[in-house]
Amino acid sequence: MKRKVAFVLSGSGVKDGTEIHEAVAALIALDRAGYDIIFTAPDIEQTAAVDHYAEKPERETRNALVESARIARGNIKPLADLSSDEYDAVVFPGGFGAVLTLCSFAKDGAECSVNQDVRKLIDKALEDGKPIAAMCIAPVILARVIPGARLTIGTHPETAAAINSMGAVHVNCPVNDSVVDRERKIVTTPAYMLASGPAEVFEGAVNMVEKLGELF
Repeated sequence: MKRKVAFVLSGSGVKDGTEIHEAVAALIALDRAGYDIIFTAPDIEQTAAVDHYAEKPERETRNALVESARIARGNIKPLADLSSDEYDAVVFPGGFGAVLTLCSFAKDGAECSVNQDVRKLIDKALEDGKPIAAMCIAPVILARVIPGARLTIGTHPETAAAINSMGAVHVNCPVNDSVVDRERKIVTTPAYMLASGPAEVFEGAVNMVEKLGELF
């Protein structure tokens, strides 16, 4: 039986949702490693909607689940409806949606709150001993939920300091590598927090997926 990954999206587009290069890089790495993907996202309004061409806010509201369905090619499940017996691991790609909609880090920093369904997913994965991976800025979600977690977002000093102040432990990491917390079964990689292009994002994603496989 193939292992299944709950792939948690937050919209479609780096400025207000999931970073698409990171999502695709992780999906290819997971597919090559033999995982099945269960796409999921919270069925809520995004905290922000941004015109990616003009780089300015849009007046309209967007639903995180509906927008995430673009990346999932329509095959996506509301996070609230996801059962723990449907997945063996959890993966969070980055993008500002991770810190706008999945949690409030973009606004509140180290005092951020985490979406209730996202928190339930993480808590249940920890309880069941299922590995969790996160890319780019998404590890801040884990820092808020998991005391003492060893994580990386690369080398950005302010974000690293916020992670440490939330009770996690930040570890500096190059773009093509990842940091593993074997005790808590967590692996994180910097992706576009450091990457200069999609090739470097993919290198980090491959490394992350390889180490994810070691945590089962």
